[in-house]
Amino acid sequence: MVFSDLFFLFVFLPAFIICYQIGAWLDRRMSDDRNHPLFTVRNGVMVVFSLVFYAWGEPIYVFLMIGAVFINYLSGLWIAAAKGRWRRFALVVGLALNIAMLGVFKYAGFIASNLHIFGIEADIPEIALPIGISFYTFQSISYLIDVYRCAADVQRKYSDLLLYISMFPQLIAGPIVRYDTVARELSNRSVTPADVSDGVFRFLLGLGKKVILANQFGEIADGFLASSNLGDVSVCGAWIGILAFTFQIYFDFSGYSDMAIGIGRCLGFHFNENFDHPYCSRSITEFWRRWHMSLGSFFRDYVYIPLGGNRRHQVINILLVWFLTGMWHGASWNFILWGLYFAVILMVEKKYILPRINMLPRLVFHCYAMLLVVLGWGIFYFTDINEMGRFFHALVGGTGIFWQFADENALRTHFWLWIAAVVFSMPVRSWVSRIPGVVMGHGSSVAATTEMISRTIVSVVVLIVSVALLIGATNNAFLYTRF
Repeated sequence: MVFSDLFFLFVFLPAFIICYQIGAWLDRRMSDDRNHPLFTVRNGVMVVFSLVFYAWGEPIYVFLMIGAVFINYLSGLWIAAAKGRWRRFALVVGLALNIAMLGVFKYAGFIASNLHIFGIEADIPEIALPIGISFYTFQSISYLIDVYRCAADVQRKYSDLLLYISMFPQLIAGPIVRYDTVARELSNRSVTPADVSDGVFRFLLGLGKKVILANQFGEIADGFLASSNLGDVSVCGAWIGILAFTFQIYFDFSGYSDMAIGIGRCLGFHFNENFDHPYCSRSITEFWRRWHMSLGSFFRDYVYIPLGGNRRHQVINILLVWFLTGMWHGASWNFILWGLYFAVILMVEKKYILPRINMLPRLVFHCYAMLLVVLGWGIFYFTDINEMGRFFHALVGGTGIFWQFADENALRTHFWLWIAAVVFSMPVRSWVSRIPGVVMGHGSSVAATTEMISRTIVSVVVLIVSVALLIGATNNAFLYTRF
């Protein structure tokens, strides 16, 4: 099940809201302190609906997730109770179990298929990849490390830890929510009308990003970059295809993050931002501070800095982090190449470009950054190395065809889609939100009313257009559910 699905929007979500509100009412009735109500029933409702949400697409692997949470629950208790070296040993065991599970389900086939490099022939296991395993495994790892570092108290209620890991808003495609971010809110959170309003608006903006923009760009990208078309794609067609994928992956993933953050906000959870308009960057360093920020901060705080960060072995640390970043995205050589590609660029930037970044106009460095990002998405898109080679061959004119009618049609027919993509890649929402305050005065009731009406109109329009596009849609999956 995905958020941009009519069943989710009009059956699952309304049923969840009704049951959650009943649970909240029961919690208040059972609580001795009206100012601090219990969260027993409503948390139970969230767990049940989260498991149903996951089991909708993974009926077997939901038990894998439940078992993994139980192992991490016991590991957390062990870490909290252990002393001295045994405390570190408990952490190592817990991390090893998580990494082993991820390795078996995500990388066993890749490793077996590449053993022939060392002269070893092995049967390739056919293991289906559990949806969201990379996300919930990393959340489990963050929980154990935070408990070990005393950055968060150990969770002594298995049901609350299961809620943290299985929470359906961010379960299958992030953002990677660290335990210390929501630890307090698992048992003590409040929701104001402003939270609900902001959450619903954020959810609908994410829905629009996914359905109105990402899905349309996905059709364009697949039309130009499909394996059967690479042999006779033109130079312009290759560039149009990869630019379409550039917009698709951004609006797809940031749209999901917006929807997750929006639902969380309506429930009293405050997830960290995952995107900050990365296509406005003027360096690759800045791009990765703005793109998938929860993953970047995870590797920074749990891998890069513990290894020494900038203090020692910086080159090795960067290469290792970006090798792991590539592998996290998928068990394929193209993802490893993609990670190392950015590792090299980041090292060159640190030494030669960032110290001189203010010597030239911002537009120059913005074009430089976006060119490298787009080329990087070319590596990311093709899991088959031969197809990747054919694509880059076409990109530089290897097919001998510069322009075709299909290229003109993709630009002319979807002209306003391209314009919308460029505009909404910029922080236009924050710009527009300032207008009522500037025109009518900050804090005025007229400005607040105008903003509320504007948001309502935008929300209704986005919902109507999205539903219209979803009716009969055949390709609606989120890209990051693969990872």
